Amino acid sequence: MSFLKNIFGKKDEPVKSYSDFWTWFQKNEKDFYDVVKKRKDIEKGFFNKLSPKLEELKDGYFFLTGMSDDNTVELVLTADGNTKNIVFVEELVAAAPKIDGWKFTALKPALDIKNVSIEMAGLEFNSENLFFYSNDLPDYPDEIDICVVHKDLNDDNRQQITDGVYIFLDNYLGELDFVNNIDNLQIISKAEAQKDLIPISKLKDFLTWRQKEFIEKYEGERYNTENDNYSVLEAQLQSGNRLLAVLNTQLLNWDRQASHPWIGVFTIKYDGSKNNGMPNDSDYEAMNVLEDYLMKVLIDKDGFLNVGRQTANNERDIYFACKDFRKPSKVFFEIQKKYEKSFEIEYDIYKDKYWQTFERFK
Repeated sequence: MSFLKNIFGKKDEPVKSYSDFWTWFQKNEKDFYDVVKKRKDIEKGFFNKLSPKLEELKDGYFFLTGMSDDNTVELVLTADGNTKNIVFVEELVAAAPKIDGWKFTALKPALDIKNVSIEMAGLEFNSENLFFYSNDLPDYPDEIDICVVHKDLNDDNRQQITDGVYIFLDNYLGELDFVNNIDNLQIISKAEAQKDLIPISKLKDFLTWRQKEFIEKYEGERYNTENDNYSVLEAQLQSGNRLLAVLNTQLLNWDRQASHPWIGVFTIKYDGSKNNGMPNDSDYEAMNVLEDYLMKVLIDKDGFLNVGRQTANNERDIYFACKDFRKPSKVFFEIQKKYEKSFEIEYDIYKDKYWQTFERFK
């Protein structure tokens, strides 16, 4: 048997931690370096080997590579704009060892506007053909609502232009600032514009100013939910199934909601087919245990406010309003893995400064 192992080689150990990944990478880094530097078949020699190992850690890692100088290969690990995966990219890069000839970067960095010129689908995206303006929203004064204008946009190329603008902004602003600093984005033609156009080169300064204003307004804002009142809402859906919601109605009337701009929705799926879409006693108890743990680790003084939950149609949604997206991303993923044999679990984290998610409960 050992003779066969010697012939066919030993299979790589599965990657279960950041340390495991970098140990594997170090064993192969000289081959990877050679592939990138000599511009060999990078997809076959590097990407097709890297991708499965990252997937063993977690879905949602993407990457770019190239020479940052004559002797250094840069590997950029990215979440491709998916908020709930950003923290895992940051942690993986933070755990990277120092390897001669390599530079590891977490998330696409911001670039000088002079260095951002993209061509795709026969279209160009650069400082010459892109402009923007900001919309003022009286009901939502803290929201940063941006219209980007591409002067060649028409009905036939609208989707291609939209895709290209997103890629352009990802590189110009940097992946993290794009996620953090723009709440709403529309891609429009010059004919659709309703305000004077500003060169896209001014966008970064504009967003920095708006973000500074926002931080000054809400820095240090905290909310204590200990003595809040919760309301129980019950309804019957068109299907005949029941809907039951338990909500912190006092929190929903707070006038500083924008200080916790990230909404986390943790969804537990169960079989309610025999109970009008509601959980049976066993699932109900198990979900309560899971929810209690969530509330124990995501607490108000740290900037994580439990808004409540909704149970209906074979799903329970548990809602949090958060100052930051990193810890909820880790906690939700950890619980998803822990309970994967008991429940199908999904989660999402997204920007909603004025908690419009909960308007239907008011």
